[in-house]
Amino acid sequence: MTPTAPRLTLTLTLATILILTTTPAQADDNPSVPPGTEPTATAPVNVDANDPDLKLPEGATLAESKVLDIKLVVEDQSGDERREDTNADVKFALQAEVLFGKDSAKLSAEARARISTIAEEIKTQNSTRIRVFGFTDNLGSSAHGDVLSRQRANAVQAVLDQELNDSNITFEVRGYGEQYPISSNATEAGRKKNRRVEVSFPRTEN
Repeated sequence: MTPTAPRLTLTLTLATILILTTTPAQADDNPSVPPGTEPTATAPVNVDANDPDLKLPEGATLAESKVLDIKLVVEDQSGDERREDTNADVKFALQAEVLFGKDSAKLSAEARARISTIAEEIKTQNSTRIRVFGFTDNLGSSAHGDVLSRQRANAVQAVLDQELNDSNITFEVRGYGEQYPISSNATEAGRKKNRRVEVSFPRTEN
């Protein structure tokens, strides 16, 4: 991502949970659900404001207010790279085309430069727990997508490990194949977004 590239910023709310494993890191053959993709209510619940059951009993008080994480999403104009920041963590999503050749898990020279930039941010945040998740579109067999996404996640993790060179860092590396798309697989533009590797890590605690 270049400093002069126009950016699109969206603000959302999100609660995040981080669960990491120990090195050596290799993608899990049976990955669990990625954090942040758990199902939520599909429609708001209708509430009758006059319902007496909604009134606080005499002497009762409301619980202490809670502030949810604010998510800041910045994507470069090409859509090749996206960064998400919350109060709890940072996540980079890189499209497969800027990292690998077609149907390949071999990293390009440009890919290594982009991963090095992510490694610098990890150092800035002093993070010691890092997730690397691979995803594909739904073209080809599901089994092939699972293997390819796992290989790509492992390739990115290997470069991060070299760049960081820190034995205190632990990685969680997984390949999810065509699961958890972030766009429609009905169009090539959507499939391109789904072919990605995500790197996430906690922010520095204040």
